[in-house]
Amino acid sequence: MPVEIVEILVPSVPSTLGQVALLVLRVFVGIAFIRHGWPKLRNLSTWSQALKTPAWLCFLSAFSMWASGIALIPGLLTPLASLAILGSMGYAMLLEVRLGFPFIAPDPYQIPDGDYVGPMGVGEPPSWEKAAMYVVMCLVLATCGGGLWSLDNLVIADLLRAMLA
Repeated sequence: MPVEIVEILVPSVPSTLGQVALLVLRVFVGIAFIRHGWPKLRNLSTWSQALKTPAWLCFLSAFSMWASGIALIPGLLTPLASLAILGSMGYAMLLEVRLGFPFIAPDPYQIPDGDYVGPMGVGEPPSWEKAAMYVVMCLVLATCGGGLWSLDNLVIADLLRAMLA
């Protein structure tokens, strides 16, 4: 049983190239979600009103984005941090699907001038593509872990093994 818990929290990936890919993915997603979460935390009531979602739920989402982004950069509890972000992005994806947004919006250069003006002015039409991509990225990190160059691998795995032995 203890071995399975360690393998779930600190999965191993065999190839060096795979380890580099996990490092790049983990740092990229971490930076992106620090940048996604912090403005939402600072403007919680505005974001809550725009989504028509309770402030406490928006807080949980924004905090999980921000804190998980911080945890992902060094690879600390990568599967758990990824699942927290996945939950927020899964919810965002469901909201966007429910609003009738397409999976992939037309490219802005294909839209005739004046055909799309969003709430912030002219821009790219909404879609649920970006949220879905983050869901997939977090699913990869949750199942593959932080990789060889992560705190999970360098510290957490040994602590878990010692605790469970």
